Amino acid sequence: MSGTQPADPVAEAFEAHRDRLTAVAHRVLGSHADADDAVQEAWLRLSRQDAGTIGNLGGWLTTVVGRISLDLLRSRGTRPALSFDDGLPEVTVTLDDGPGPEELVALGDSVGLALLTVLDSLRPDERLAFVLHDVFAVPHGEIGTILGKSADATKMLTSRARRKVRTARRSEGERQQQREVVGAFMAAAREGRFERLLEVLHPEVEFTVHAAEGRFVTIGATEVAGRARVAAASALGRAATVDGLPGIIAWNPDGTPLSVLAFVVTDGRVTGMTAVVDPAALARMDLPAPA
Repeated sequence: MSGTQPADPVAEAFEAHRDRLTAVAHRVLGSHADADDAVQEAWLRLSRQDAGTIGNLGGWLTTVVGRISLDLLRSRGTRPALSFDDGLPEVTVTLDDGPGPEELVALGDSVGLALLTVLDSLRPDERLAFVLHDVFAVPHGEIGTILGKSADATKMLTSRARRKVRTARRSEGERQQQREVVGAFMAAAREGRFERLLEVLHPEVEFTVHAAEGRFVTIGATEVAGRARVAAASALGRAATVDGLPGIIAWNPDGTPLSVLAFVVTDGRVTGMTAVVDPAALARMDLPAPA
């Protein structure tokens, strides 16, 4: 007897939530591959659960994805240099002698490169609390269930994370000071002045490089100073603003992009750097042409 097989109501219900779950996981983890893994694991857990006992499926799935994402963040531990499949977010880049970009004020519907750099500086519980509450409006009580904390403690986490994220917003005077720090870093990198690099870099600075081979993270001033040649290659580029942060764009002789760098500067020292050197990723960006 032929005919259409009856649909699986649990699978259909899960698919109805998939897009939101993927968005949650991606904003928490900053990685498309990790987000897909987290959502798939949530499906496996749901398939082993009696769905009839779940009163609020959306809330249950968000909690499960949140816990999986938190475990993944914590498993990164000391975050050694590594590479993994990851899609770059949309990036807004303008040359500093052109019209200024809108300031980074919130996550919105996408995660910008600069904001990912800021989120990477948050502790796993801070990052999860901030993303779930400020982006997806999940109540603090539900987030506390994921974290094993009270609603009040979770509110404090969110508030602390929010303050850190807001450090990406700078006044014009602060931007100029940041530019001076970035200029000092680039000069030291170009001239190979290792001791000067250590003065400009925060001891726990994080340097993320998006290359064709993957994503590589280096932690610590000594290690980052040793890899400053990546930045030195852009020394002849032009100052730019990358998602609200001071940055630099460099081009190859044929006019194609060579690299985009973004810097996080706090209290007069470089605390975070992100470099995009993957030609394919650079080609997808809407970058200004060299003058």
